[in-house]
Amino acid sequence: MSGFAELWAEIAPIGRADGGGYLRFALTEPELALRAWFRGQAARRDMTVTEDGNGNLFAWRGEPWAPGTVLTGSHFDSVPHGGGYDGPLGIVSAFLAVDRVPADRPIGIAAFVEEEGARFGVPCLGSRLLTGVMDPSRAAALTDRDGVSFAEALGAVPAGRDARIGQIAAVVELHIEQGVALSAPVGVASAIWPHGRWRMDFTGVGDHAGTTRMTDRRDPMLTFAFTVLTADKEARLSGAHATVGRVQAEPNATNAIPSLVRGWLDARAADTATLDQLVDTVVKKATERAGRDGTELVVTPESVTAEVSFDTALASRLSVLLDGAPILPTGAGHDAGVLSAQVPTAMLFVRNPTGVSHSPAEHASDADCEAGVDALARVLADLTRTTPANGPS
Repeated sequence: MSGFAELWAEIAPIGRADGGGYLRFALTEPELALRAWFRGQAARRDMTVTEDGNGNLFAWRGEPWAPGTVLTGSHFDSVPHGGGYDGPLGIVSAFLAVDRVPADRPIGIAAFVEEEGARFGVPCLGSRLLTGVMDPSRAAALTDRDGVSFAEALGAVPAGRDARIGQIAAVVELHIEQGVALSAPVGVASAIWPHGRWRMDFTGVGDHAGTTRMTDRRDPMLTFAFTVLTADKEARLSGAHATVGRVQAEPNATNAIPSLVRGWLDARAADTATLDQLVDTVVKKATERAGRDGTELVVTPESVTAEVSFDTALASRLSVLLDGAPILPTGAGHDAGVLSAQVPTAMLFVRNPTGVSHSPAEHASDADCEAGVDALARVLADLTRTTPANGPS
């Protein structure tokens, strides 16, 4: 039986970037290598591997999609230069946990595609397709920065909703914590903040930086800059989170006034009313500023996820099972949050000493990761022993 450090070392070099962190975008060479590793781990355990036509990969102990099966796992893809633990920790831990659960217990391990949305722009794309939240034709048309569509990368138009997800008894996703709220090695999730991504297209008039008088300019970069500062201010005032971490300018020349600036707003809050108010206020003030700047603004919601409250009884049950593990909310989105609308779902968090995530500095100790494996094994053993096909007891 492999220990955590040994199995983790097998995937640690895959997709590591020269500039630090990892480049493991969905359906690119590094992520495909991790998928091959997944198949190899399943074969070592005599688990059957299936795909759902949406890019999601599953390993099954017992009959695939059998009623009463408990599903665990996570994702392999990363944000640009992200940490190694966000996603893969849940898959490595799942295989190790299966080794510690009686062989007759029905368990599935999932590797969901495009959880981060870093390549095709929509987070949790695989789980959204699986559950029918995302229209397959819309997903097929999504493109990456090189113009490659999701359908082209997948090799087919995605299949969309698989009704067999309703036969799964429960879903448990293990994940590194993405904050500093967890003081114990392992915790249990209570909820995921509502969150979303909004694309903001600021248009103006491109012109020469040296010959265009300041009074004659219609510069969308000014409107964009105002909007970034407004989002930050309004988020702080409301106790929410707002980030603009991606921007594109055209023609993107040092000596030219841009004709277009495109930015993406990531906004999150503890409740839907606060999130809605935050976004509405930012858009209203940005639109007013665009009027003064002689520019135009179009805002497009690319993905919006409502507040997720995980199964309360299941979370409490797992906390008791794990000797009083703390229960805490998170501001990060996860595939488990999408699945929770159709299946009793819970999450386990492994302590992150610094709280840093989506960064090369993301880290968890081997000892805490081992504790996570042990906790997941205990949970899987308990749920597969007592959970009927229609949900937790």
